Amino acid sequence: MHSEDWLRAMPVVFVLIWSTGFVVARYGMPHAPPIGFLSLRYALSLLCFLPWILWARARWPQGRSQWLHLAVTGVLMHAGYLGGVWAAVKAGIGAGTVALIVGLQPLLTAWWVARQGAGAAAHERVSLRQWLGLLLGFGGLGLVVWHKLGVGEVRADNLALALLALLCITAGTLYQKRHVRPCDARTANTVQLLAALGVSAPVAWLEAGSWDWHPEMLAALAWSVVALTLGASSLLYLLIQRGAATRVTSLLYLVPPCTALMGWLLFDEALGAATLLGMGLTVLGVAWVLRGGGR
Repeated sequence: MHSEDWLRAMPVVFVLIWSTGFVVARYGMPHAPPIGFLSLRYALSLLCFLPWILWARARWPQGRSQWLHLAVTGVLMHAGYLGGVWAAVKAGIGAGTVALIVGLQPLLTAWWVARQGAGAAAHERVSLRQWLGLLLGFGGLGLVVWHKLGVGEVRADNLALALLALLCITAGTLYQKRHVRPCDARTANTVQLLAALGVSAPVAWLEAGSWDWHPEMLAALAWSVVALTLGASSLLYLLIQRGAATRVTSLLYLVPPCTALMGWLLFDEALGAATLLGMGLTVLGVAWVLRGGGR
């Protein structure tokens, strides 16, 4: 595949892989505490990245400030976002409710970019067509997950965890776009994972819950390391590095529809008319965002 073809395929590959996080959570969460599972995922991912970096002689980030900026994004986008989502679901909030809350991210990102006004780069400005696409995408997301809303009890604690995840992924995306200079995705991810592990491991040590080394949990752990962290997280880093923040975050609208299709294929979950309509609206909304230009 030529480099231009790969660049065009990156968003599609990212969405497909990122959507399998639903399968990982479904298989892994019943057998392990959430933060402990994620901490083990980060540690094993580091053990995979480090030999790869040494073999490829990949270039490490230059300057102490870049290490610090990457550490901040690692804490926000790995420990904060993933930890918040997994802990919220484990605490009893419904998966659809979490998807809808976290689905506010593209709108929150666009609001922040618009707030920068004339100070934002031309490719970062949000056009009217993109705003309409974001609203349409969020409406489609609501239709995709509406049947899961109310499944699970919403309390102050698990709602706070879901909101924490939303704020972390939004802040992490914007922070990386503004402060992190282009560098090798493997070494950048390694620095991010080290920071995330440093925050998550102490929490996991205090976390309640038992481990069951069930084959489903082991398979979920292996997939989360190889596909989600080494694959999808690296792709997300590259997409943020190369594209406008609003356009990149709009891709996350496509994750719940893609997840719904996986649930239909893997778990025989029904796809109702509202879900199918929501999928269509979401795809159309994201297309408007991706094609919309600056003001």
